[in-house]
Amino acid sequence: MRLVHIGLGGWGRDWERTVLPRVPEVDRVAVVEPDTAGLAAFQHAHDLPDRACATSLEQALRQVEADGVLITAPVGAHVPLALEALEAGLHVLVEKPFAPTAAEAATAVVRAEQLGLVLQVSQNYRAYPAPRAARRLLREGALGELSAVAVDFRKWSNDAPAATNPHYRFPQPLLVDMAIHHVDLLRFVTGREVQRVHAVTSSPPWSRFVEPAVASVLLEMTGGLVASYRGSWLSRGRPTPWAGEWSITGELGELQLASRHGGEAPPADDALVLRGPDGDETPVELEVSALWGRAAGLQQFARAAAGGPPPEVTGRDNLASLAVVEATVRSSQTGAVEDVVVPR
Repeated sequence: MRLVHIGLGGWGRDWERTVLPRVPEVDRVAVVEPDTAGLAAFQHAHDLPDRACATSLEQALRQVEADGVLITAPVGAHVPLALEALEAGLHVLVEKPFAPTAAEAATAVVRAEQLGLVLQVSQNYRAYPAPRAARRLLREGALGELSAVAVDFRKWSNDAPAATNPHYRFPQPLLVDMAIHHVDLLRFVTGREVQRVHAVTSSPPWSRFVEPAVASVLLEMTGGLVASYRGSWLSRGRPTPWAGEWSITGELGELQLASRHGGEAPPADDALVLRGPDGDETPVELEVSALWGRAAGLQQFARAAAGGPPPEVTGRDNLASLAVVEATVRSSQTGAVEDVVVPR
């Protein structure tokens, strides 16, 4: 795949360093960055020719031939850039969160379906061995009928000066920017959809975040399953892995899951333990693929665009995860139980 990469902020540069070089099916042919100083610095650092650098997608497509785009620009630009790329006949891989609202995301989903192009969202936490093994075991009935799921996420992120850390100014920095991963994993691992949510957020006076960075959420899922989620950017407790610590319980036992301890390093620290009805605990052997995380998703994207199987996280699938997050934000503001409404 000849790929145009749009967005060279901190996360976009991380894609360039740690993800793109690992996927042999992809040839990044151009980068797009509207900040001319940032683009010039990146061009110099990577010794790129002028034709491989542009300040807009339109300019890039005048200079190179491309099959798809990777969008790591700020979230507000995701859908406009995706629509521009789709209209140019390009497949699209977009970072999460997909869009500020599920309704806006749906406009790109519908257009991609009309044009027969791949639109994929990078929900990279799915592509780690512990969640994948947990999903398989639940499908095989290892726990019997499920009774509850509990997910905890704890990090301390309150030390940087307020003026220099843009994360502090993110809207709903826990629910929108972080819990989207955990919600999407909850749907993936259990195979169930969230129907209603009740969320309560808090913001201690010493928090440097503009909006709440602590939340507790109850999620009512199909089949009567209830999941609980506790997340915090302000926890002095023992930090969890990025995918959190999970307890999945059923009539035959419990699965204890921990995933994504580090960045794009090999996921050797993923762990899954099966606790049987007698209390005996058995570590589950995990299969580590050649590619994981964002790289695995990028490979899926390239193969789907070349006529292979569709990616796991299509734009259509991701609308459900976005809608859950939207409902949690509404609930945190109204204090009421809110229905999850997935746009068509």
